[in-house]
Amino acid sequence: MKIGTIDLGERPVLLAPMEDVTDIGFRMLCKRFGASMVYTEFVSAEALVRDVKSTVKKLTISDEERPVGIQIYGRDVDAMVEAAKIVEQAGPDLIDLNFGCPVKKVAGKGAGAGMLQNIPKMLEITQKVVDAVSLPVTAKTRLGWNHEQLIITTLAEQLQDCGIQALTIHGRTRSQMYTGEADWTLIGEVKRNPRIHIPIIGNGDIKSLDDADRAFDTYGVDGVMIGRATFGCPWIFSRQQLTLDEKIDVLEEQLRINVERIDEYRGILHTRRHLAASPVFKGIPNFRETRIAMLRAEKKDDLLAILERCREELR
Repeated sequence: MKIGTIDLGERPVLLAPMEDVTDIGFRMLCKRFGASMVYTEFVSAEALVRDVKSTVKKLTISDEERPVGIQIYGRDVDAMVEAAKIVEQAGPDLIDLNFGCPVKKVAGKGAGAGMLQNIPKMLEITQKVVDAVSLPVTAKTRLGWNHEQLIITTLAEQLQDCGIQALTIHGRTRSQMYTGEADWTLIGEVKRNPRIHIPIIGNGDIKSLDDADRAFDTYGVDGVMIGRATFGCPWIFSRQQLTLDEKIDVLEEQLRINVERIDEYRGILHTRRHLAASPVFKGIPNFRETRIAMLRAEKKDDLLAILERCREELR
């Protein structure tokens, strides 16, 4: 699969952009374990334009994680164009437009999946961003606002006509949020449309590489994107079977990278979410107390000590 000149090889599996999840340490580990492409946390266009420090920091990328995309969201045309220009200066391999985030603070304000209620503006933003930057521009969206408005087959053509070079489709509507099952049939329909010539990437309910294989085989997509199943599990992109000790070593490395690359406070904040969600610790009796301790830890050494205790309990 190619996005512009970016060659991701056959049947690529990508890491989805997720706020407070896809920090630099996590991205680097996912890339090491085989992710074909990774994305930063999605960033607010308006915050970038206002030069909000915490948002600008999210643009920090490393050559070790390439190819890497930066995803932006917003509802104002001018802000999205200006943000795209700012992002281009950060040097990612592509810019992705977020038309799929369903959470209230984004979609409820008309951005993200909220754009599914204002297709003319979505298309205007897409066209103007494509015209404003030299990097490949891609988009991510959902099947529609709700099951009465399943517009993705038409929308995919419209977005393609605006000049995007790949489209990721999450197999749910905005009204579903993350509930129920992802419907891949419409994703497959988009891919089979003879008028579609850009890569189609499917997303939703992919929990393993076996799931990804089934999606490739059944729906013919060009790529598969994994989101929530990656939490605390960067090795999900590898067919290698890691030992328990190796998995804990990886999580400790993620903590160290984030503290070094971000700062101790935010590095811990990001990493402890992964630790609390990681399937590694499911065998610990009364893990709830340990999970609370992880989520309260404020020092790197304290969090490392908790991880070492977990290691001993699981042996």
